[in-house]
Amino acid sequence: MTGPVGVVVPTHDRPQLLRETLDSVLAQDTDAGLDVVVVFDRAEPEPRLAQLSSPGRRVRVMANSRTPGLAGARNTGVLALDTELVAFSDDDDTWLPGKLTAQLARAATEPDADLVTTAITVVFDGTETARLAGTGSVTYGDLLRSRMAMLHSSTFLLRRSALLGGLGLVDEAIPGSQNEDWDLLLRAAARHPVVHVDQPLVRVRWGASSHFSRQWQTRVDSLEWMLDRHSALRTAGAGTARVYGQLAFGHAALGHRRDAARWAARATRVNWREPRSVVALAVASGAVPAETVMTTLHRRGRGL
Repeated sequence: MTGPVGVVVPTHDRPQLLRETLDSVLAQDTDAGLDVVVVFDRAEPEPRLAQLSSPGRRVRVMANSRTPGLAGARNTGVLALDTELVAFSDDDDTWLPGKLTAQLARAATEPDADLVTTAITVVFDGTETARLAGTGSVTYGDLLRSRMAMLHSSTFLLRRSALLGGLGLVDEAIPGSQNEDWDLLLRAAARHPVVHVDQPLVRVRWGASSHFSRQWQTRVDSLEWMLDRHSALRTAGAGTARVYGQLAFGHAALGHRRDAARWAARATRVNWREPRSVVALAVASGAVPAETVMTTLHRRGRGL
């Protein structure tokens, strides 16, 4: 993988965070040129951002021309580019120096790989937690067993020809564009193991800045969509129990006690050690608020 790198940054109503993101992208110490496309989703584009352009660092601004939401915005950016490589970044995350250089070096040794990722640092409520994968290669089986949150979409470096070909674009059918990154990871890993740079080279903000932080119904809908889209998730042992436990928790957070109990029971039948089942039942019973559980996890750099 050589040549200039395209960067797609979808954005919605976060101008200050967006500027921090763009500054971190444009500051990358790589000799490769950068073509940065900022895609405004359900918001009026800010043309003045194009003034951030400099020699070898072009910034373009456009509106999402596809399905409203993150997935459509990403695809709008991908289709506007003509670079061999495309990187993604959310508009509230920042790249550390050396991020692209490290990925390009690894990608050069893995010409068949569609996707290269890095580890992350989770930033939440003043606390920073490094999330490492402990490996330099992530397989399809790994991603069935665990979502592997450190493989965050803001670390993705993809081959554009794969996105337009056998891998496919970001799926715009997934509810609320949630888990669209996990879906893309699974599809990529089914073709070739994901190449991973196990250094925390992206800072990912969790919490109030996230558009998805507490959208429980959308979380439930997207997980059920994933089970339908990737049938192997239903036969992945502990990985299956994890998804069932997440569904139990989502229903508990919504106040759907019967659905929470049903999914918790299914999770326990698959793996009696699945902790999300117990936590979901505690939330469903009113013993602990869902918000308290999520805040506690996020302070430790962990998700559900």
